[in-house]
Amino acid sequence: MRQLSGTDSLFLALERGNQHAHVAGLSIYDPSTAPGGVVRFKGILEFFASRLNVAKLFRSRLVHVPFGLDRPYWVGDADIDIEYHIRHIALPHPGDWRQLCIQVARIHSRPLDLTRPAWEAYVIEGLDNIPGVPHGSFAMYLKLHHSAIDGEAGAVLIKAIHSLTPEPEEPSTEPEAPIADPEPTAIELLSRTVGSRFKQTLAATDLLADIAPVALAMGRKQLEAVLTPPEADGPDQDEATRGKPPVTRFNAPLSPHRVIEAIPFAMDEVRKIRKAFEGVTVNDVFMAACAGALRRYLEAKGELPDTALIAFVPMTTRGSVKDAEAGNQIGMAEMPLFTQVADDAKRLQMIHLGSKKGKRAAEALGKNLPAKLFQVLPTTLARYAQQYVIIPRINLTISNVRGPDVPLYMAGARLHVFMPISMLLDGMGLNITGFSYNGVLWICAVSDRAMMPDPGFFAECFQDSIAAL
Repeated sequence: MRQLSGTDSLFLALERGNQHAHVAGLSIYDPSTAPGGVVRFKGILEFFASRLNVAKLFRSRLVHVPFGLDRPYWVGDADIDIEYHIRHIALPHPGDWRQLCIQVARIHSRPLDLTRPAWEAYVIEGLDNIPGVPHGSFAMYLKLHHSAIDGEAGAVLIKAIHSLTPEPEEPSTEPEAPIADPEPTAIELLSRTVGSRFKQTLAATDLLADIAPVALAMGRKQLEAVLTPPEADGPDQDEATRGKPPVTRFNAPLSPHRVIEAIPFAMDEVRKIRKAFEGVTVNDVFMAACAGALRRYLEAKGELPDTALIAFVPMTTRGSVKDAEAGNQIGMAEMPLFTQVADDAKRLQMIHLGSKKGKRAAEALGKNLPAKLFQVLPTTLARYAQQYVIIPRINLTISNVRGPDVPLYMAGARLHVFMPISMLLDGMGLNITGFSYNGVLWICAVSDRAMMPDPGFFAECFQDSIAAL
């Protein structure tokens, strides 16, 4: 059994109305590398079933404490109906890219059944007319609840459920016992609450100890001096980061519907751009591509604000240990995108400076401060803070995760494409996530269908932004 952390519980509490707190990945596989050049649905089921013990979350089911007196627990479930969790569908003719995006967006719009282990997958066939995708390929959409996993853990999970070669693996001579926990009783759950509350008290003490030195050592002017390095000074920088962000079409309540679009960005091109600008990082280039696409899209709509859009950028707090079973370990930073700047090169340089400023701010206060705060706050209060304090300060979420840089295989089929598909929040109806795999940075945008009725045009704006860089 493992109890949800404060951050995990917040993601669970966000599951309400049209707001669903799951994340997903869309993989496209080339079966020509498999033995015989064919992969059957049965083979996928068998391959997946052999890896259910690789990650505990595939067998983890939520158990709630009576009367909601404490945070829920993940309990290992030995009895998994693999054919419930993995479904089999096909695109209608002609099986093109837009049909795939529409089908995946429809599935992504539906919540998970949280009475079962919090994941499901769809094998999608009929990808017959997608440029660059080998003939006979199939896709797999894998959805997991965000309360169980974050981006870094997702990258670890992707490696775990794939193999490094297309050759069939030798079956184990000793069958592996399912990872399972005995079903906890109400008395056991309530008794654990006493210890849990004591740990939260200690966590609150640690939080005060972390905050006190910052508060005592720095007045407001000293803190601003730390957060604003000399090279970031200037009218454009100051104007972009002062006050609340502008309200855009993406800052409204969510409808029940989603749209999805993804584009590739070759890592060789990313590195070429990075080397042309002193000090710029791969993430700066990714952020600049996002900013350029947003500027072009909103400008075409006649809705470009005079001030910069502000992005919420998750920051991992895992360090060198990438434990996929440890739940969410993320901090947060607010980054100006300088969408009011017309010149793409200048915008990239300003994003680089703004990124340094945001990281300095997070480090000054502690990257894991939000997680510590959510650990001691009641979940209802944490959700209130998220809705009324955090979201009004930002326009959208942008994140970037480094994935495996070698080819991976499922049941012998080569993983050709991997696209990350993230979640939306009321008041923040656009999420752009990057994930690098085997030399390509795949950038996936998820939005509300009412806010972005033309995702194909947004993809064109992204391509123009990359070309400009």
